[in-house]
Amino acid sequence: QVQLVESGGGWVEAGASLGLSCAASGRTFNRYPMAWFRQPPGKEREFVAAINWSVSSTAYAESVKGRFTIARENAKNTVYLEMNSVKPEDTAVYYCAADAHPVLPLRVKPYEYEYWGQGTQVTVSS
Repeated sequence: QVQLVESGGGWVEAGASLGLSCAASGRTFNRYPMAWFRQPPGKEREFVAAINWSVSSTAYAESVKGRFTIARENAKNTVYLEMNSVKPEDTAVYYCAADAHPVLPLRVKPYEYEYWGQGTQVTVSS
C-alpha cells in the first residue's frame, strides 16, 4: 500500500516557475514508477510526466516537454515536478500517482495507476 500527498500548488503568473512535491509512504515506493497527471477545469484527467524507479527512464506529454521536469529521490520517498515557463493552459489540479507494476515503457493512462494523491491546485494567470 502506498499513500501519496502532494504539495506546492498555488497561483502564479504566466512565464513563472513552480515546483510540486509528492511525499509517499510505503516500503515499496522505490520500486514503483511514478507519474504526474492533471485535470483542467471541465476536462478529463491527462498525463503530464512519468519516471521509473531507477530514474533511467522518463516520459512527458508533448504539451509540457521542454518546460516541465520530473524527478525523484527514493531515499526521501519523494517525487517532484518542476514547472517552468508556465502557461494559462497549465491551470489544473495536479495529481501524483504510483504504478504498482514496474513495466517499461512507462504508462500514461490514468487507469493504469493504482495509487493516487488528493491533488493540488495550480492556477496560472495570463
